[in-house]
Amino acid sequence: MSEPQLTTGTEAPVHEAEPTAFGFLTVPMAISLAMVVVIAVMIWKKVPAAIGKALDNKIELIRSQLAEAESLRKEAEALKAEYEAKAASADKDREALLVRARHEAEEIVAKAKTDAEALVDRRTRMAEDKIAAEERAAIEQLRAAAAEAATKASARLIAERHDSASDEQLVNRAIKEIASR
Repeated sequence: MSEPQLTTGTEAPVHEAEPTAFGFLTVPMAISLAMVVVIAVMIWKKVPAAIGKALDNKIELIRSQLAEAESLRKEAEALKAEYEAKAASADKDREALLVRARHEAEEIVAKAKTDAEALVDRRTRMAEDKIAAEERAAIEQLRAAAAEAATKASARLIAERHDSASDEQLVNRAIKEIASR
């Protein structure tokens, strides 16, 4: 564009003509014509169908990915439910094990208590039997000692009180008793 000219106000404005090609093609018309040609070429080369097909393929890919994601979500939910069931089962098994272990521990304690009582009773009887045997042995020793002491005392008394004449009388009397039988 050229520089604006100063006007004094009485002059008429000057208009410049727009550039044209071939005498009728102005710049906006050329741009519009180029766009029509490009659109026509695109239609002729079936670009919209190719774009539609590419979009359809992309849509189908997204749908298959969504379906796969849905199936994976369902599998994950199934696995979650399965593991929750296993966890609950493990809790029940743990409780059952604890109950059984407590029961077995109580049985072991009761058996140990019974065995200890039986052992104490057995040891008590053995001690009582041993004491009784020691008492019998002591009594037998006392009797033997008493018998020995009595024998010695009798022998000494007989030796002191009997002389040969009294011995002869005793022997004769014993012979008469034997003969009379």
